[in-house]
Amino acid sequence: MALHVVASRTDPALFRLPWSRPLAEWDDWYVVPLPLGLSRHVVRVVQVNRQFLAVKETTEELALREYELLRDLQRLDQPAVVPRGVVTGRTDLDGNPLPAALLTEHLHYSLPYRTVFQHGLRAEQVPALVDALVVLLVRLHLIGFFWGDVSLSNALFRRSAGGFAAFLVDAETGELRESVSDAMREHDLTVGVENIFAELLDLQASGDTDIDVDGQAVVAHLAEQYHSLWDELTAAEEFGTDEWSRVEQRIARLNDLGFDVDELDVQADSDRVRIQPKVVEAGHHRRELHDLTGLSAEDSQARKLLNDLAAFTAHFGYDDEDRAVVARRWLHTIYSPIVALLPDELARRIAPAEYFHEVMEHRWALSEEAGHEVDIFDAARDYVANVLPHRPPDSPSDLR
Repeated sequence: MALHVVASRTDPALFRLPWSRPLAEWDDWYVVPLPLGLSRHVVRVVQVNRQFLAVKETTEELALREYELLRDLQRLDQPAVVPRGVVTGRTDLDGNPLPAALLTEHLHYSLPYRTVFQHGLRAEQVPALVDALVVLLVRLHLIGFFWGDVSLSNALFRRSAGGFAAFLVDAETGELRESVSDAMREHDLTVGVENIFAELLDLQASGDTDIDVDGQAVVAHLAEQYHSLWDELTAAEEFGTDEWSRVEQRIARLNDLGFDVDELDVQADSDRVRIQPKVVEAGHHRRELHDLTGLSAEDSQARKLLNDLAAFTAHFGYDDEDRAVVARRWLHTIYSPIVALLPDELARRIAPAEYFHEVMEHRWALSEEAGHEVDIFDAARDYVANVLPHRPPDSPSDLR
């Protein structure tokens, strides 16, 4: 049986990987020692030219199915790893069949949850990690994706403006439908509660964290946050005909959560109005920042950068100028010069938008200590010299 590669972009270097050997036997010449989450499959990260790829051994049927599902999620702009290909027809040197392999891009600046805990996650940050998984699950349910195996292990996490953003990394059990029923949503949530409780117990038993995690409180927070966010995004709301401002208030609340409302179902009778969001799309702040500046960031990071842009606008009295013109001025006089202060050897450790956010937080701390506002460029230089070298890296190249 001949080796067969199905790929979105075929790189000839893929064929030079040792496909005739089981993945578990690949040596350090090919494998990049990056932190990986727990998996029932053999998974390795390899470097192909300048690209890091995660390789997972599985059956041909499951590999092709997951590849197509991840491609669908990519087209729908969902937070999931990017599929690169499937390798089938593998045999060892004696002609014995080997498992198929699914290839996905390694998500830059992301870490599995165990590594996040190992890198000094504080107890008060655990709810933020859970909140990121809740947002991911709600986003997937909104577009009709049934996960089937919700867990911390099946996601990757990026630091995002003091919190986290979660990304689907394992879609093997997933299904994409017209919609997900309430029963299926509750099934996903129940499985998530059970898996995450077990993962937290295992985390503490293994000694991979020094903090005392209350597993019961964490999974209770997960369920509460999921229902709260789902209801905010989808529930109908009734009010009197003299309270039309509540429509704007509802939309504003959804925007604050990072969601756009493209369509509302509005029904009015003689004295009551009923509204319900029909089309809700995540990434409100991310799209706004990109439209104004061309920058790409997680939604929480984008919101922080937009806040700094607003402060810049007010400080220099640019309120009456075109917002896009002011945004480009902010980009060229504040954001880009701050990012340029990162030396090459440290620039790989942190995403630019997260670095800018952490500089702003550092500036606030320095200003509190000094009793006056510290210049943002002085704060950035101090952060690069005294904080960033000791910060756990988020980038693959620094974790090798």
